[in-house]
Amino acid sequence: MRGIGLMTLALVVAAVPAAAQQTQTFDWEDGTTTVLYTYPDADSILSSNVGAPDPVNGGSRSLRLEDNAASGTPQVYIAWISGLTDGDQVTASFWRYDDTPGAAPSCRIWGHWNDDPGDIAGYDGSAGGNSDYGQGLGWDQTSHTWTVADGHTGLVIEVRTYSSDGDTVWIDDLEVTIPGTATFQDIVPVELVTFTAE
Repeated sequence: MRGIGLMTLALVVAAVPAAAQQTQTFDWEDGTTTVLYTYPDADSILSSNVGAPDPVNGGSRSLRLEDNAASGTPQVYIAWISGLTDGDQVTASFWRYDDTPGAAPSCRIWGHWNDDPGDIAGYDGSAGGNSDYGQGLGWDQTSHTWTVADGHTGLVIEVRTYSSDGDTVWIDDLEVTIPGTATFQDIVPVELVTFTAE
């Protein structure tokens, strides 16, 4: 009897993944959602949920980002993760659109540490990101993987724009994958959540 009990326990443990991942996707198809937060102030980037004739990568909607800052590198926050520990990895990607090769406007995926799960505006240092600004030939996908270090517990994923006042880029088809032990503190409303064994 003891042998059967141990065998059952072993089967149950084997059925639970040692480390799971969570993936959330969003593509602005709800027709209303834009971003979680805009930095340095709410008017730095004018965000709007748009359809044709604006460029759309998948479905019928995308996120339009118009630079409205007098200077600097404005950014919008599109995902916020908490409950991270050293060694955890977070991977995010989205599609971006601009048609100006080698010139503004352009954008890239970036992130910063935010260890305060109660304040999306919290900042605990740059987490870096992908240095690629895109080819400027229409839609292309950009992605980055962050590895948590130095005791950080939260990450905010950004879209940074590099352009002049009035310049516009478009974003679509966001995907974010985090460890099963972490939490999506906030993300533009979720359309699909999947759990997979690592």
